[in-house]
Amino acid sequence: NHTASTFVTLNAVLSGVKDIRTEKAAARQRLDLHRQRTILFVDEVHRFNKSQQDALLPHVENGTVVFIGATTENPYFEVNKALVSRSRVFEMKSLTPVDLDRVVDMTLSSERGYADRTVDVRADARRHLVSTANGDARSLLNALELAIETTEANEDGVIVVDLAVAEDSIQRRAVLYDKEGDAHFDTISAFIKSMRGADVDAALYWLTMMVYAGEDPRFIFRRMIIFAAEDVGLADPRAIQVAMACSQAFEFVGMPEGQFHLGECCIYLATAPKSNSTFAYFDALKHVTDEQTGEVPNPLKDGNRDAKGLGHGKGYLYPHAYHNHYVPQQYLPDSMQGTYFYEPTAIGYEKLISERLAYWRSRDEKESVAKRAKRYADEDEDASQNPKPEG
Repeated sequence: NHTASTFVTLNAVLSGVKDIRTEKAAARQRLDLHRQRTILFVDEVHRFNKSQQDALLPHVENGTVVFIGATTENPYFEVNKALVSRSRVFEMKSLTPVDLDRVVDMTLSSERGYADRTVDVRADARRHLVSTANGDARSLLNALELAIETTEANEDGVIVVDLAVAEDSIQRRAVLYDKEGDAHFDTISAFIKSMRGADVDAALYWLTMMVYAGEDPRFIFRRMIIFAAEDVGLADPRAIQVAMACSQAFEFVGMPEGQFHLGECCIYLATAPKSNSTFAYFDALKHVTDEQTGEVPNPLKDGNRDAKGLGHGKGYLYPHAYHNHYVPQQYLPDSMQGTYFYEPTAIGYEKLISERLAYWRSRDEKESVAKRAKRYADEDEDASQNPKPEG
């Protein structure tokens, strides 16, 4: 398809308001005299300051130019909100390894590439070039060109690009890591187990190996967020906050500075007190799936709909209306009284939970809910009738 428009480019690094006005005037003239529209492409648009971006706005609004901006930054943070609101934002995804592999084939077979030479790019060299390009075709082509141009042909006239040549062309050593294979799963496993074992140095080593090999940092953050709940849990409830904050900060900052947030999260989790007591959820889930489902006790049922007709919710005791915001009553089905799923550790913050829960559960074992409720009501009444003097 063709727009029959004039295509004009500006680079925000080299251009200013004067250039915008010049192109605006030319665009207006083309529109008035020839009814021809102008497509204005601004590269690195985030490099325009606020006044320069503001200068674009009226010409975009009145249709003098069709604006296309390109940026490597998040436009919602770096580009004038008014300009963004009048545009459609398209996120350009990184090329996949399959795409980059196709780029290598096209380069070797195209007349604009190396079709006039016999080039043999070995499989391990190809994997290394594709992996370290990190989704960037330009980076891949630069490395491939350097590898070919600096390698002499052998006696058969073939330019052989092996792993050593590939490493030298991008000044980066290959590591034994395949993002789709065993090394991927083995390394993330070593990373998680090192954090679980509180070996912060080992955790940092496996983390940096993954990042160096081109692993997606978002995959690593997902695993650390899971770890914060699964392996640190309530021993340090702040762990999940730190993991989420570091993940969000990484999205805001990006690479390479985002490596600070990867490191911070790893160090915090590895050195935090550990507890896997959140597995209590899965113990409860197993009971639900394996055992007959118990009926909801009548006082706990929704009394908004059927309180009058069926008595649902009758007898419910509102804890906040009682002393210390607590009143004994039955919460589990009759058949499950005395069942415990959650067993806290005595580590970190969970030690406080353990002591509190031990006190509560000891009351359950000493007397029934009914007896406890009556005793507690009597104590509550005595406390209200004979308040302790202040001070």
